[in-house]
Amino acid sequence: MNRILLTPYGLKWNPFSTELPTEALYLSPKISDFFWRIENVHVREGGFALIQGDPGTGKSVVLRALADRLERQTDLTVGILNHPQSNLGDFYRELAEVFGVALKPSNRWGGFKILRERWISHLEATRTRCCLLIDEAQEMSPKTLLELRLLASARFDSQPLLAVVLAGDARLNEALTREELLPLGTRIRVRLALDYATREELAACLEHLLDSAGAPALMSPNLRHTLCERAGGNYRVMTNMAAQLLAVAAQREIRLLDDKLYLEVFAPPNSTAHSTRRNPKAR
Repeated sequence: MNRILLTPYGLKWNPFSTELPTEALYLSPKISDFFWRIENVHVREGGFALIQGDPGTGKSVVLRALADRLERQTDLTVGILNHPQSNLGDFYRELAEVFGVALKPSNRWGGFKILRERWISHLEATRTRCCLLIDEAQEMSPKTLLELRLLASARFDSQPLLAVVLAGDARLNEALTREELLPLGTRIRVRLALDYATREELAACLEHLLDSAGAPALMSPNLRHTLCERAGGNYRVMTNMAAQLLAVAAQREIRLLDDKLYLEVFAPPNSTAHSTRRNPKAR
């Protein structure tokens, strides 16, 4: 933790950091409903789920929170694929590491059998499927996606062996409508579409972040409104602006983040609205 930013404001953590504790993440009712379906239906019935949204709309946050919730279930094995752009050989290597099996990537048929046996034994022992989470899935090649589809089911596709959650931007959604990936695209059973946020949703997120960090009065009401107006519906843009304001305020020893500070930091260089604020210690 960066105490330089936290101590002056009595913050438990930086509310605008990408390293927020999972309990501090903002989850809308729509996301909570999606989590219920994944936890209570998807991991029991298996198949493919999709989280789709443009950059900054919250895909990675959703996956992170979902992974945390699923990993708390003692009877569930959760794997996270970290290198979606891998070729097929590396894809098998990563799956072997994720699910703790020994296989030779050069022997794809052997790897295919070993992984499926691992997933079947988990299903027979726990009545839940192993779960695989894949972020930035638009980077996966069509061959790898189709290989995953074949891996993840048995008995002529009537028995899903794995619960997969794919997350990606519009390129993934578009790819799944193409002829070569229709066998996978038509098997998406649960979907979460993340759109650009309304000003009310951004305001709810900002309030949650400040409250959870223990500093509900850190920002003036006008600045909150300004950030929500200027973020363009993008959570990441809003938190990045807020993080920059917090850093400048800490440097200048300013206790309240307000519109005046916003103008000083973000106004164009030739703006007449630009004003100067001195360090209180220099007065």
